[in-house]
Amino acid sequence: MRYPRDMQGYGPNPPNANWPGGARVAVQFVLNYEEGGENNILHGDENSEAFLADVVGAVPWPGKRHWNIESMYEYGARAGFWRLHRLFTEEKIPVTIYGVATAFARSPMQVTAMQEAGWEIASHGYKWVEHKDMPVEVERAQIHEAIHLHTAATGQRPTGWYTGRCSVNTVDLVSEEGGFEYVSDTYDDDLPYWREHKGHAQLIIPYTLSANDMRFVTASGFADGEQFFQFLKDSFDCLYAEGKAGSPKMMSIGLHCRLVGQPGRFQGLKRFIDYIRGFEKVWTPTRIEVARHWAKEHPYVKRELVPSALDKPAFIEKFGSIFEHSPWIAERAWDGELGPANDTATGLHFALRSQFRMAGQAERLGVLQAHPDLAGKLAAAKRLTEASTAEQASAGLDALTDAEREKFTHLNAAYTAKFGFPFIIAVRDHSKAQILEAFERRVGNTPETEFLTACTQVERIALLRLRAMLPD
Repeated sequence: MRYPRDMQGYGPNPPNANWPGGARVAVQFVLNYEEGGENNILHGDENSEAFLADVVGAVPWPGKRHWNIESMYEYGARAGFWRLHRLFTEEKIPVTIYGVATAFARSPMQVTAMQEAGWEIASHGYKWVEHKDMPVEVERAQIHEAIHLHTAATGQRPTGWYTGRCSVNTVDLVSEEGGFEYVSDTYDDDLPYWREHKGHAQLIIPYTLSANDMRFVTASGFADGEQFFQFLKDSFDCLYAEGKAGSPKMMSIGLHCRLVGQPGRFQGLKRFIDYIRGFEKVWTPTRIEVARHWAKEHPYVKRELVPSALDKPAFIEKFGSIFEHSPWIAERAWDGELGPANDTATGLHFALRSQFRMAGQAERLGVLQAHPDLAGKLAAAKRLTEASTAEQASAGLDALTDAEREKFTHLNAAYTAKFGFPFIIAVRDHSKAQILEAFERRVGNTPETEFLTACTQVERIALLRLRAMLPD
């Protein structure tokens, strides 16, 4: 079974974002506009809304309106939106709107204000409802309807997407729909990245639920605007320092009209904006600006070799010789769990090495015995594998003097007689002199010590072979 989750990402060496003007961090503000698109029997839903509102312990009310929660959502549209609109327009900071299509249909003045401010208006789905149990065809239809209604409300098709209360199918479905310069239904990185689905490369710009005002109404969240400010400040300080050190990142900030639009919370946001004004080289783009910058600076490059995507015969053919004449290791690795984390040299080595280590003593001995003697008869007869031939040649073992050849012959015979397998060393790590020194020293080891030493060298050889085939 293939494991679909990607635990690898960019790893220890993320790309340089190269933000415009040499910015050390890109701070991106998202305003979610959901008011009028939430669960409500007036909207044809079965229950009232219970999510992200100032009602402690709220639960959906089947077949009934929840007057208090309705009015809290209405506060976001009537008051909170305009408070935030004034702040961002006065500060001349562009905002990305995540707009629920049915909410737009009920908020003409707000939509007009967004457009007049020049804000990006991305899609936040058809309705602000839960999608986790939604059948695939229903969700696909709602994506189509969201695009249709969004276009009618704004005059433009959305080019960015974020469902929020998504399903496991959402990102795939939006990618299949096409026409979106980015999708944000992930929280897995500080930088954009490309995700391939059915041959199509979709740009992902991860979002945030931590630097998000939703935590004002969730357990262990923000008690007041000062806590919100402090969290944003600490996040900014960390990312700014990383950018100054040469690894610029992106900071997403999630806002809601009915939450941070409240006066006591709003001041924390305002304080944060005042704070970042004191720093140079801070970029405050919309998400579509981030997407277009990333597509230009870091266009998608299709990988030619993706181990976890290979079928079993192709995988064994490609990697069956990584451990000398032991294709069963590759076969067991494929039968195990391979995923994106195994698509680098280090990741695939981990999978293969694990199978080698979990094998019994007799099987591991068989791997050791499958290795050729160094500068032995097989090498002289040119009967080594291609990898072994290249490895031995890298240390000059294909061009020995008569005295050196005699010495290797003597050591090979003594070593094999004592341990029952040939001397194994990762020759690419050593010079000819170092190999001879190790040979003479290790022949004096106990069988137990030398067995473990040889296994370690087998694993090292496998890693070096993989690094010649795969990036890290």
